[in-house]
Amino acid sequence: MSLTFCNVHLTGQPQRVVYVSGALMKNLKLSGKKSVRLRLGGELFPATLKPIKKSGNHLYLSSGVHKKLKIPQAGGIHLRTLQDGDVQIGPLIGILSDGPTSSAVNPFGSRTGFIKQLLRQGSKQAYIFAFTPKNIHWEDEKVHGYFLNEAGRFVRKTVPLPDVVYNRLPSRRAETSLSINQLRERFIRRKIPFFNWSFFNKSDIYRLLEKDPVANRHVPESIMNPSPEQIKDLLQRHSLIYYKPNNGSLGHGIYRLSYVAKNGYYARYRKGNKNALLRFNSFGSLMRTFQSRHGSALRGYVAQQGIRLIEIDGCPIDFRFHMHKNGKNQWVVVGIGAKKAGKGSVTTHLKNGGSLLTPEQALDRAFGSRGDEVLRYAKSVAISLAESIETHQNHLVGELGFDIGIDKDEKVWMFEANAKPGRSIFKHPSLRNEGKASVEHILEHCLYLSKFRRREG
Repeated sequence: MSLTFCNVHLTGQPQRVVYVSGALMKNLKLSGKKSVRLRLGGELFPATLKPIKKSGNHLYLSSGVHKKLKIPQAGGIHLRTLQDGDVQIGPLIGILSDGPTSSAVNPFGSRTGFIKQLLRQGSKQAYIFAFTPKNIHWEDEKVHGYFLNEAGRFVRKTVPLPDVVYNRLPSRRAETSLSINQLRERFIRRKIPFFNWSFFNKSDIYRLLEKDPVANRHVPESIMNPSPEQIKDLLQRHSLIYYKPNNGSLGHGIYRLSYVAKNGYYARYRKGNKNALLRFNSFGSLMRTFQSRHGSALRGYVAQQGIRLIEIDGCPIDFRFHMHKNGKNQWVVVGIGAKKAGKGSVTTHLKNGGSLLTPEQALDRAFGSRGDEVLRYAKSVAISLAESIETHQNHLVGELGFDIGIDKDEKVWMFEANAKPGRSIFKHPSLRNEGKASVEHILEHCLYLSKFRRREG
């Protein structure tokens, strides 16, 4: 297989002819051939081959070819020679998302800015577009996708099914629907790589890591759907636990429970826009309050050992590690945000009054000269956790967000893993470069999965 980057030109000639410069003929091993079959995504079309005298790598596609193949635009793109001699143009990368409106300016709601960033950066080396489940026409295997033009506006174009799909569907509920399950399976049946498969449930991740004794050392003791007796036992052994929904996000529904001998039981939680604290004389009254508030929903809760995290100004600190697969299919830490809890808050979520620091700022305050070494160790733990999750998953994972804590003894703990991590840490002025690197890693991994990247080794 040969891989070449070239300039594609679209001409108005009606013939089914492709004109290829001498250097490109040589690179693609087409010398002496009279015809070639071109591929874009799942579309295949034969054309007459004519060499031309022009320096550099140039491919001219007549209208009879580029309209049939649905080539979205002229410009720089990769060409890949397949084992059967076909030449594949691409990659054709699809970003799957959804939006609340049919707005031409803001079709993907709050994700529109991020999607534009992906399309702007990705168009330098691929045909990249965004689409929703409704934009797929399975009967003729086409997608009516959103491309970005030079003015930065969305334009709709019909293209074949993509070579790879990056899944950014925003709704946990939608992802469990029958139609989305069928959509994913249809891509897999066509051997189109699809990452990331779906949101994680906390219980799924804890079960996965239980299979790996090395990784599991970094997971606090966790009990799914605990009985009152199990919650009481956990509290008595650890004096601090978190009680949280299995499939929750953004800190909603989380309780921080503590037990103080002779004083009773305390439940700290978020109520509206404020932090609230309740005290109970007995464990029974604590559980009766939970039952009256949540009823059968408590069956979807997890009880987890609380960790005494490092603190700044008396406020706990935890870390969001944003992980990516790179162009060599290796896990790397791309960005880290240190989140400082607001006074009296249950979590460090920014929406609950938390603030964002760089990891260096936080660890230097907590550990002084040892801060760098602690950070290096935490990165190595995060990579081993990502590798473990991927090993025990049945589907492609290319991006992860870890909520990680470090205690005063420098032990690293993983509280949660997110398959579609938010990007709020990249809004911090000192993490903007990491935000750009995150986009680059997504695109590099798309190139890897679509085989439009030279694989080393």
